[in-house]
Amino acid sequence: MLKADLGYGRQSIDESDVDAVVAVLKSDFLTQGPVVERFESALADRVGARYAVAVSSGTAGLHIAALAAGIGPGDRGVTAAITFAASSNCLLYAGADAAYVDIDPDALGLAPAALSKSLTTDADIKVVIPVHLAGLAHSSAEVRALAKDRIVIEDAAHAVGGNYACGKPVGCGAYSDMCVFSFHPVKTITTGEGGAVVTNDAEIARRLRMLRSHGMERDASRFVGDNEREAGQVKPWLHEQQVLGFNYRMTDIQAALGISQLAKLDKFLDRRRAIARRYDEAFVKLPHMRLPQSSPQDRARSGHHLYIALFDFAALRTTRTDFVTKLCAQGIGTQVHYIPVYRHPYYVERYGIDPATFPNAEYYYSRCLSLPFYPALTDEDVERVITAIDGIVSGA
Repeated sequence: MLKADLGYGRQSIDESDVDAVVAVLKSDFLTQGPVVERFESALADRVGARYAVAVSSGTAGLHIAALAAGIGPGDRGVTAAITFAASSNCLLYAGADAAYVDIDPDALGLAPAALSKSLTTDADIKVVIPVHLAGLAHSSAEVRALAKDRIVIEDAAHAVGGNYACGKPVGCGAYSDMCVFSFHPVKTITTGEGGAVVTNDAEIARRLRMLRSHGMERDASRFVGDNEREAGQVKPWLHEQQVLGFNYRMTDIQAALGISQLAKLDKFLDRRRAIARRYDEAFVKLPHMRLPQSSPQDRARSGHHLYIALFDFAALRTTRTDFVTKLCAQGIGTQVHYIPVYRHPYYVERYGIDPATFPNAEYYYSRCLSLPFYPALTDEDVERVITAIDGIVSGA
């Protein structure tokens, strides 16, 4: 099987990252130490939020965000039809059900008109989970307004470093109750695995911290048990499991890498924007190829996790499989982001949704391809990708 040397995404690690991790390895704490709190503080400052709660993955963040919002059996949440399954799975983890809305054909986030219809016809929807696909926060103010008093949890796994249309940073809390980031290696910054939930609500932040660590409360002023004192003093070893929580903690090792990576976020974004500009310049001329999210305004404010192009494979007299295989033969890797959630066998069996319900999602899914896009790509690498795609498209 052919293997591409230019994948669609890749972490960018340098010696300062290595040094940060080694410093923790030589310290007294590998986990549950002070570095996690420093990472949380740095992240909250960067996105303009009051609180950040670091967790073991973006999926873990979505799960406990749903629980912290009080989502449970009998509730329903709605998210975009095109997203990674975690945006939907988190609702089911909480005992709720999931519903989906079609996407905007250019911005690729959930379409406000479709969301409005869903919220009008489904009284059980308690939470809205907009997805910032590829890093672009779409119609955030409109989504917040449509949601009214419902909970809004942003799936911003792709969007750290991005801005809303108003210019404020994604995660500041202007349009949501919680915002969830992912720091998987292919994301803009990485902690290995890892994620975070940011919020401006102190009580939500407290619940998130309990849920990420077995449901344990360590603040004596919040103890509810009747045997917590001895000789008038709180027993020094005492902690209480007050809810059913999880081991979703981030380690100090991961947090050290996160602090180091966060310091490079602007540099990473600058390089991603430069690559996107060059791709746009080259690909806009090619037939049967469309570039969503490519307006100058969208490019300027995106978190730029992915560079997605849409190809009319039928008009190119090929299939996506053949197209991908030809690129792979030249060492160029691609990926599809994403299979519509309702097409996964689990969800087919659970809900049996007719794909025709989501024409924009189906159109997108039949044509999308994510191209190599990460800071370590050299100018020569970028030109190699352009030349390969030009050759296949122009030769069709």
